[in-house]
Amino acid sequence: MTTIFTCEDTLESILTCIYDAWGSGLGQQNLRLLVEPVVELELFCEYRHVDADSDKVNKVISSIQKKISTYAYQMIYRCAMSPSPQKADIIYRFLLYGFHYGRSITDMIQIPAVTAIFEVNRAVGNEAHYFREFVRFLSMKGNVLVSHIEPKSNVLTFIAPHFQDRMPSENWMIIDDNRKSAVIHPSDQDYYLTALTDDEFIRLHDLEDTSDPFIGLWKEFFDTIAITARKNTRCQRNLIPIWYRKHTPEFQ
Repeated sequence: MTTIFTCEDTLESILTCIYDAWGSGLGQQNLRLLVEPVVELELFCEYRHVDADSDKVNKVISSIQKKISTYAYQMIYRCAMSPSPQKADIIYRFLLYGFHYGRSITDMIQIPAVTAIFEVNRAVGNEAHYFREFVRFLSMKGNVLVSHIEPKSNVLTFIAPHFQDRMPSENWMIIDDNRKSAVIHPSDQDYYLTALTDDEFIRLHDLEDTSDPFIGLWKEFFDTIAITARKNTRCQRNLIPIWYRKHTPEFQ
């Protein structure tokens, strides 16, 4: 019988799940890890829910950085931000080899477990890169700039440093509508990540000023520089896929 360890979709829960799976003594071929919610239950499988434990999380992170490398931990962190329900198992299989081979494991892309985590890393990194380019800000009462995004991966912590570097003296926030979380940057201070309640999420929407004149100016600029004879919708979809356009004013 296969034992499936399940946990919430957070880095802390995933690392705790890995700790418990590793110490279960069930044998690596007899267990799997899944991120909740589990949509379809499998026959002849035992499910074990794991709650986050800060002590176990710290032990796993310390072991990864000491026995493998900081770079490997960065890969694992990016993988944990993926929307894939298999990501916990991908990280676990990578660590099985990582603790055996040490620092050199990140160069062994011929191993399927390493290839898998590299592919997830690339997908998360590419999405974060897109959102660094596609984020658009609206003004809000109180001289605050606000942007909404709906990424597949949890990319807030990857894109926030980019905007802090470019707008250090502005009050701004980037809200992930899918996860109801936000990066908030007070003027000339460090940004921080916070979860939003339903009331806070609705209130922020109500405070936004959709009559910002810069939106009209930007759309006018976008239309003015366009060359009708060279319009190529297919190429445009490759450069900025349709699902990125929901909060992009020039496509509204």
